[in-house]
Amino acid sequence: MFKIAIIGQKGGTGKTTVTLGLAVEAARAGRAVAVIDLDPQANAANWKDRREAENPVVVSAQVSRLKPTLKTIEDHGVDLVFIDTPGRSDSAAIEAARAADVVLIPVRAQVFDLETLSGVRDLLRVAGDPPAYVVLNGVHPQSTKGAESAKELIESTFGFKVAPVHLCTRSVYAEAPTLGQAPQEVDPASRASEELQQLYMFTCNIVGM
Repeated sequence: MFKIAIIGQKGGTGKTTVTLGLAVEAARAGRAVAVIDLDPQANAANWKDRREAENPVVVSAQVSRLKPTLKTIEDHGVDLVFIDTPGRSDSAAIEAARAADVVLIPVRAQVFDLETLSGVRDLLRVAGDPPAYVVLNGVHPQSTKGAESAKELIESTFGFKVAPVHLCTRSVYAEAPTLGQAPQEVDPASRASEELQQLYMFTCNIVGM
């Protein structure tokens, strides 16, 4: 079973959006998928309550129960799990990163988000330095040059690898969760759908799926 943790040290960076978008893309690719929601706000679990499709499964869990939850999920035949973490929770981020085959770190190209990356780097060291990639989120659709500059800054200043795929600001990212769906289910032909498919393919390549 492959495990992907989505972490960060700030709320509002898009962790749950990335988690659910990738989980749905994996389900559409025919995988048995689970999301473990470690966030006390339970956004992913609430999304599942509004959802009709069974795959992915969403399990709300406390950080202290992460290991047994992963074992139970694996015993039920899940082959890919995403771990969604709250903002500003060192313990959740560390435990999720320790359990993961790869870590994704969504950030927006603004100073308050970028300043948290030093703290994330420290957390990952404590967690054993698993493979980690920053995912740039909330990019203006016409700001390709700005996105590339932000990626270069993140790599040179904070020493993180950055995913070659970034997510743009699109209304469907906000609309889809209200329906218990992901953007590619609301509009399969949208640019958001294309972004999530590319990010999923990149993630698959990282973990060797």
